[in-house]
Amino acid sequence: MSFTASARRIGDTLRHQVDVNHRHTIITDEPLQLGGTDAGPAPHELLPATLASCIATMISMYAERKGWQLSGFTVDVDYYQESVPRHFDVVVNLPDGLAPGEIEQLRRVADSCPVRRAMEAGFTFNEELRTAASENAALSA
Repeated sequence: MSFTASARRIGDTLRHQVDVNHRHTIITDEPLQLGGTDAGPAPHELLPATLASCIATMISMYAERKGWQLSGFTVDVDYYQESVPRHFDVVVNLPDGLAPGEIEQLRRVADSCPVRRAMEAGFTFNEELRTAASENAALSA
C-alpha cells in the first residue's frame, strides 16, 4: 500500500495546497522572513508534527484497547534539521498514577510508531522531472 501527496502552488506565493490521498487537504507556507506569508507550516515543520501525532495516536489506540483512562498526555517533538544526522528529541508527557510496567509498555508502543520506524529505516528516492511536452509525447506514442 502506498500513500500519495500532490502539492500545487497557490498563485505566486510560497503557499502550496497539498492533497493527501485524495481525501484531505493541507496548506503549507514559509515564514515571513523567507518570503512566505506564514499561512501554514513550512514543509520541514511537518516532520516533527507527523512524528508527534503518530506517537500520540499509537498511545491513544493502545490505551483505548486496554481500557485505560489516559487523558491529558502530550507528545513533544523537537527536530534539529541542521544536525547531521538529523535529530529528534521526543518527550511523552504521561499523567501521574501509572504503574512502572504500564509506563514501560507505553514506551514500547511509542517506539512502534510507523513514522518512527520509517525514519529509522531510512528512505530511497526515485525522482523524475517531467515537462508538459514529455507527457504529451508519452500519450501519443
